Amino acid sequence: MTCEDTTGTPARLSWEIQLYEPHSRVWICKGYGRATTTAPPLDIARAALTAHLTVHPARVGETFRAHARPDDGTPVTVTADQLPAGDWTVGDDVRQALPLYLRDALAVG
Repeated sequence: MTCEDTTGTPARLSWEIQLYEPHSRVWICKGYGRATTTAPPLDIARAALTAHLTVHPARVGETFRAHARPDDGTPVTVTADQLPAGDWTVGDDVRQALPLYLRDALAVG
């Protein structure tokens, strides 16, 4: 999936939604993707986690996080309690970097 515009140099990144398994003390992958985008990794992680939790709400005791790793840059991790509260606008570059089912969840959520 590509999202290129004239505001910046597109960078490749991968992102992953993870669920913490307390009994084995590991993070389990629940969703992942790759994108070439001008959007900051932090925005991609926030949007992916927000959309995932909109589609699959956390049950009692579940802990989710999103991890975005750019090819050139510092990885970013966002937990559910770090998501913006209230109205949060997702830019078109961020939206286009996500798969369709997550984009649709952001529109609904």
